[in-house]
Amino acid sequence: MASVYAINKGINKSVEFKGLKAQYIWYLGGGILGLLVLFAALYIIGVNQYICIAIILTAGSGLVYKVYGMSNKYGEHGMMKLMASRSIPKVVKCNSRKVFRKPANKR
Repeated sequence: MASVYAINKGINKSVEFKGLKAQYIWYLGGGILGLLVLFAALYIIGVNQYICIAIILTAGSGLVYKVYGMSNKYGEHGMMKLMASRSIPKVVKCNSRKVFRKPANKR
């Protein structure tokens, strides 16, 4: 029997799934896919199966904890705003007053 999950989306609201908002759903999906690849690589290398499972479970629970924490801390657009604010220069320096004395030629 197939499970049915409700994805809450109202008018002008972003997608929310089990408490995750917007882009954090993609971050969690990408992280889980990365853990699957890591498990396959460890298993192919020859690491014991139980050690592989322990590593993946530990990393997976850390991933879920971190992604839910970012979703709660930053919200829908907060992390993008934080990264954008870091790219704004603190100070604009001008060593010459020539820029202010001679206006640009208007064409």
